[in-house]
Amino acid sequence: MIIITQPSVTDAQIDEIVARIEGFGLRSQVMRGDSRVVIGVLGSEDLIREKPFAALPGVEAVVPVIKPYKLVTQTNGDLPQPVSIGGVKIGSGQKIVLISGPCSVEDKEQIVKIATAVKSAGARVLRGGAYKPRTSPYSFQGLGEDGLRYLADARAATGLPIITEIMDTRDLPLLEKYADCLQVGSRNMQNFALLKEVGRSRLPVMLKRGFSATISDLLLSAEYILNEGNPQVLLCERGIRTFEPMTRNTLDLNAVPILKAKSRLPVVVDPTHGVGLREFIPQMALAAVAAGADALMIEVHHQPDRAWSDGEQALRPEGFVDLVGRVRQVAAAIGREV
Repeated sequence: MIIITQPSVTDAQIDEIVARIEGFGLRSQVMRGDSRVVIGVLGSEDLIREKPFAALPGVEAVVPVIKPYKLVTQTNGDLPQPVSIGGVKIGSGQKIVLISGPCSVEDKEQIVKIATAVKSAGARVLRGGAYKPRTSPYSFQGLGEDGLRYLADARAATGLPIITEIMDTRDLPLLEKYADCLQVGSRNMQNFALLKEVGRSRLPVMLKRGFSATISDLLLSAEYILNEGNPQVLLCERGIRTFEPMTRNTLDLNAVPILKAKSRLPVVVDPTHGVGLREFIPQMALAAVAAGADALMIEVHHQPDRAWSDGEQALRPEGFVDLVGRVRQVAAAIGREV
């Protein structure tokens, strides 16, 4: 850690800062410039991070030298860590994986029909919500275990592994019985009790960025999961909330190359929630591939006008088929494949 002092700092204040550092059992190194004094703090990272140096008189800023998300950081040339969902590897080289399905599981016939359609088009993982976090308590909340059973029926019919959302730590044993991958939704990105619980699970976890979260916030949330012993984590960019009301969210494609530069974890992009409008999802999906996404998550429904949730942002099966063909072209242009 580096402590940057104010231009008006006095020698007495510098002495006090040094005394406080050494009083905590740490070491200090004072470097005097023309207009500033910089004090290096040496010692245990955890001990340094816990101390309130920013509150000391004469201190302008405290700058950590080592990032707090140690486990997710790409260091020493480590290769990205591929994640396996039911045998489908994401982040293992040039392959881009398509994850698709409806927002909500409605019944067995619906999910099997959509699963069959998206697999035929090129999807390799099936998504579907059995538990749905909704803004209104009166909106459809999901079918619960019935929805999980229908997802398992769709897996049996198509061979597609399934990813579905977990909202409550108490549901983990049930989800582990049915699912191949757990999704932690944007509203729960900083639900630290839930992050710790899925960090102890045997299943991989896709962590979706909160709509008001920074990239660092997302990485720190992933650190919670890895710190509990689960190395299989996917980072998902799904749009952030900005001042722009024209779309549901603002899909932050800046995050894709930044996450890949700072992390060894695969990156998924969800243009469905990032845009929220069916007609613009294909363009953002193609842009996500060009930006370096390892997987795309796209909602598909055979009757979006009758969908129980988020029908306005679901592609129809024929639209998904067209998009997959275009995704293949963009992937080939950057030396990748679907």
